[in-house]
Amino acid sequence: MTSGTTPATAPPLWRLLHATAGVVQAVGEGASATPALAAVPGPLRAGTQALAFAALRQMGRAQALRTLLARRAPPPPADALLRTALALCWDPAQAPYEPFTLVNQAVEAAKQQRATAGQASFINACLRRFLREREALVAQTDGSPVARWNHPSWWIARVRQDHPEHWQDILRASNEQPPMTLRVNARRASAQATQQALADAGIETHRSGDHGLILARPLPVHQIPGFDDGVLSVQDAAAQLAAPLLLQGLVPAAGQRLKILDACAAPGGKTAHLLELADADVTALDIDPDRCARITDTLQRLGLSAQVLAADAARPAAWWDGVPFDAILLDAPCTASGIVRRHPDVRWLRREADIAALAASQAALLATLWPLLRPGGRLLYCTCSIFRAEGQDRIGSFLAHNTDAVLGPAPGHLIPQSAAAAAAVPDNSRRDHDGFFYAVLDKRPV
Repeated sequence: MTSGTTPATAPPLWRLLHATAGVVQAVGEGASATPALAAVPGPLRAGTQALAFAALRQMGRAQALRTLLARRAPPPPADALLRTALALCWDPAQAPYEPFTLVNQAVEAAKQQRATAGQASFINACLRRFLREREALVAQTDGSPVARWNHPSWWIARVRQDHPEHWQDILRASNEQPPMTLRVNARRASAQATQQALADAGIETHRSGDHGLILARPLPVHQIPGFDDGVLSVQDAAAQLAAPLLLQGLVPAAGQRLKILDACAAPGGKTAHLLELADADVTALDIDPDRCARITDTLQRLGLSAQVLAADAARPAAWWDGVPFDAILLDAPCTASGIVRRHPDVRWLRREADIAALAASQAALLATLWPLLRPGGRLLYCTCSIFRAEGQDRIGSFLAHNTDAVLGPAPGHLIPQSAAAAAAVPDNSRRDHDGFFYAVLDKRPV
């Protein structure tokens, strides 16, 4: 277990488990894990995040086990602590600590906090019984798809419907810890030279695409040579496809620079990649001013510049100058179903009805932004989703209603950790990328 602190200064495990249970409780009550983790004291945050993500990836199993151990849930703080301990220790092969240690420290966490002190004996009894009867209890939960796959039942059914040949691969991959992938700033260095420089610093990487490097072992970004200097950024291998897909073959008018819109740009990774690959005038939009500040920070670190606007892409009358764009990147708001290994709380926060609502929003954005593109220009539609309603179905509907749109070469649905993904991204032989969807839409010339 890596908590981001040295053994001499590492906080006691019971404190980490208490903080982790707080994150689990927040997610169970419908809140994102991000603000819950931000509220954790600094010395505890890295270790809490690692434990919370591990617990959320196993929460379906933990919930099923808790139901067997106590059909009536205890008060929310105690229930969250109990489920956290069960999620972390039910499978000794994946446990971040020895199960007996996790149980002892979970009971200590209950004793140390006013909200759970009255439930310490109950938590102790449940967890001790689990240790004694682990094999039988786990076997009883094996028949539950939610326990087996650690996703809501509707999510499992949807993935199985959308990807009948790969649904098990997708769910299995979604429960794995993702790799840390870097993007080399092509204006500053080559991937080959940067890989060698990292190797000289004792950091092993594997190539991924033209500009990607996958770290053999994740590191804090400020410990990676070249990050603070703007040579490297963190960006998943699938996300690194966006800028090349949008730019490939696009040529500006004589004496002009490409005019590009990044319509939903925060936190700025794709904006920066566009500027690393092309001399272009880029407008980067995001509706949230705080997230716009992140775009600006990202560009400043990399020595790049763009017009960053806090604006709603769906309301161009408020920000568009009337001059058509050569290219538009629409990384549309979506369920984030393709990145749940990085954000394991998403699966427990989303509801099935969210898919239709987000698909309607995606359709509206496509309809709004398409007229802003010049004839002969290109729009790249992408989502970090594996659901067809947000990908293939959305683009099929758009093409049926827009005869001036031509579908260009693009990967379509990228399926993490499957044979289909390996074929779609041949450079990524390790298949370490998130789930994504890409569609290139070229506008017919007049």
